[in-house]
Amino acid sequence: MLRFLRVGEPGRESPVVQDPDGEFFDLAPLLSSGDVDGRFLERGGLAEAERAFRHGELARKDVNGLRIGAPIARPGAVICIGQNYAAHAAESDSPVPDAPIIFFKHPNTVVGPFDDVVIPPGSVKTDWEVELAVVIGRRCRYLRTDAEAATCVAGYTISNDVSERGYQLDNSGGQWSKGKCCETFNPLGPWLVAATEICDPQCLRLRSWVNDEPRQDSSTADMIFPVFELVRHLSHYLVLEPGDVVNTGTPKGVALSGAFPYLNAGDRMTLEIEHLGRQHQRLIRADVSIVGSGVA
Repeated sequence: MLRFLRVGEPGRESPVVQDPDGEFFDLAPLLSSGDVDGRFLERGGLAEAERAFRHGELARKDVNGLRIGAPIARPGAVICIGQNYAAHAAESDSPVPDAPIIFFKHPNTVVGPFDDVVIPPGSVKTDWEVELAVVIGRRCRYLRTDAEAATCVAGYTISNDVSERGYQLDNSGGQWSKGKCCETFNPLGPWLVAATEICDPQCLRLRSWVNDEPRQDSSTADMIFPVFELVRHLSHYLVLEPGDVVNTGTPKGVALSGAFPYLNAGDRMTLEIEHLGRQHQRLIRADVSIVGSGVA
């Protein structure tokens, strides 16, 4: 199984592929667009990279000490599904939805899988959510079947749908995105795995920890609306573009349940999905003295 990663400082990442033996290879020569983005995925770049690797056409690359960025560059949209696990709906004191609940995260929430997560000023309800992220590989609209939807999926990775529950529920104005769009609120990665490498996206174990204490432990088999049904459903309400990310919902075990405390500065989140690796982040407080220049 090949793993697709982007390494380097924010905004200057370089694409690489990791083989099953843990060796890294440079992908840059294959990318006319310069990155693993929608254009690369749309032209079948993952399959092209795999062929180049099998034929020994990729040069080894030393990535020792380099930061790992999000595996997808500049997603055009981050579309999220709410309450897609029955047990999570129950712990949120909500009925099981009859149709997928859709909300959006600003694409600039996407950061690397090991980057710090910034707690907003005054926040006391910052929460974690491990989710299977679906990366779209081709433009899709008005899909008729789940089989058609499957052909639109380029691959999968791990998403942490970080949430500020006070913003989401108490100050929402009737929608959730206020609590979902704070800076750094979507760590993604560490790597992207091609859809062809995952036999069934509905049989993946997903888990989370806070300060090494277990929080979530479930399976994508427990989704109310499975991956391909979600993609098909979404295509009837919006046009999905290559490089878009779909966060497919989180299982029970979040702070919103009341069973666990919310996150504080210094806490550490760890998330894992079978075959897709493990990510972790440290929580820090926002530096409000910095205005308009990025994350502290």
